[in-house]
Amino acid sequence: MQIRIINWALVTVIISGFLFHGLAQTSQSKLKNLSQNADIIITGKVTQQKSSWNENKTRIYSQATIQVEEYLKGNNNSGPVVVSYPGGEVDEVGEMYSHMPRFENNEEVLVFLKKDDKSTNYKVLNGEEGKINVLIDPETGEKITSLNVSVNSIKAQIKSYMVD
Repeated sequence: MQIRIINWALVTVIISGFLFHGLAQTSQSKLKNLSQNADIIITGKVTQQKSSWNENKTRIYSQATIQVEEYLKGNNNSGPVVVSYPGGEVDEVGEMYSHMPRFENNEEVLVFLKKDDKSTNYKVLNGEEGKINVLIDPETGEKITSLNVSVNSIKAQIKSYMVD
């Protein structure tokens, strides 16, 4: 009986290792794809949001203003960056779109952005995949992602993909 439990535990650990390795590889390939296809990559803090109807009043679009802390790729302009995305709330009408990023005031983010062809704003590349929330680890004070990965580690990975 004890040998069966040990064998079962060993198989579980091995399978978990393969799954974790596969997930890590998938995350790395997504990060590489985002890094190479973005026009700019920035870290910063959301300072303002504004939502409005389109011309026909059929859709709501929002703009989030991000005060840039660091450019990891692209423009070294020191001003804020405006990100446009579908959804938001105007008066008492709200729209949400699945798999699209949402922003909150005072939220710290790392975002992969593409230039919007229709305006001077940017769009988040690949929807919600292109936005990473940045948090502060209460124990260490280090900046981490919501998946508990060091932001400095992600920045290093992004920079390494720029030279590939």
